[in-house]
Amino acid sequence: MTRKTVRIAMNGVTGRMGYRQHLVRSILALREQGGLDLGDGTVLWPEPVLVGRREHALKALAEKHGLDEANISTDVDAVLADDSVDIFFDAAMTSGREEVLKKAIAAGKHVYTEKPTATGLEGAVELARLAREAGVKSGVVQDKLFLPGLLKLKRLIDGGFFGRILSVRGEFGYWVFEGDWQEAQRPSWNYRAEDGGGIVVDMFPHWEYVLHELFGRVTSVNALATTHVPTRWDESGKPYDATADDSAYGIFQIEGGIVAQINSSWDVRVNRDELVEFQVDGTEGSAVAGLRNCRVQHRSSTPKPVWNPDLPATYSFRDQWQEVPDNQEFDNGFKVQWELFLKHVYAGADYHWDLLAGARGVQMAELGLKSSAEGRRLDVPEISL
Repeated sequence: MTRKTVRIAMNGVTGRMGYRQHLVRSILALREQGGLDLGDGTVLWPEPVLVGRREHALKALAEKHGLDEANISTDVDAVLADDSVDIFFDAAMTSGREEVLKKAIAAGKHVYTEKPTATGLEGAVELARLAREAGVKSGVVQDKLFLPGLLKLKRLIDGGFFGRILSVRGEFGYWVFEGDWQEAQRPSWNYRAEDGGGIVVDMFPHWEYVLHELFGRVTSVNALATTHVPTRWDESGKPYDATADDSAYGIFQIEGGIVAQINSSWDVRVNRDELVEFQVDGTEGSAVAGLRNCRVQHRSSTPKPVWNPDLPATYSFRDQWQEVPDNQEFDNGFKVQWELFLKHVYAGADYHWDLLAGARGVQMAELGLKSSAEGRRLDVPEISL
């Protein structure tokens, strides 16, 4: 076996997602398993270069995980000028992502990034065009495709379980504390539009790739975005005006006639088995998929409910569904996509979750906000470079 070291600049790694999912559960997890076997006698050894604004926080991470302090930097430009750095990854604030990705592409780095890739469609499409013209590989995080629950759902779709699919209903969200009497679980910038916040910008890109990959291209969107909680408290305990939407209610039409309705909210208390669930109904059967689990009800075993508000139900509707078995081991979804991207860059493996796919997500968020502002349904045109 030949070991090839791959230096990966990880910008924004002190943030919640950048640290937990991308550094610890992906890159460091790959190191713990001995690297990534490309299948041709080569093992990739990822060497993270930690990039951020707070040097003390970067040093603390390096010390905690036994990483070389020489591989930390608060100077993005210097990192991009380093020829030994192969890949640039960004998980910093959305508002600065477009600019830093442009710099990375211009420096000839392969880019892998969290979404959304830009604050507007024009910028997102330009990034995809620049990457293509520069001949660099690109990838956009689309982690929910690799969740066990959605992998089981895809298995059902591919196997024809549903017959003709009619509709999709999605529920996502949880109560994010305002920050006054209990610390908020999300950074305050999420609730400031001027900093790139908002649940439409955050979640509609997810819904675009989930619907696109599982059911087909989204052809229209009708959305209502609102700010249910107008005042929140930041990390220093100071109140601020929430200028970004914290809840959104969307209806998406999909090619072939499927209708999807997805609610997204940071102001909802959870009365579901998981934080996100999708119910898919078809002529031959239905399924409810979450992060990890998936339950089904086939046409042959569908009960015959009768509406009678005068008598209490003597049975549990949930008990009438059957659990889909795992049938395989599921690794962390972020790590799986990192592996696929690294194989794409260094072994030429197929990969289509690139900056153009990321632009579709930005387009969906932009159209969702426009639909809400104008109070009408909007068509979703196909994007071309």
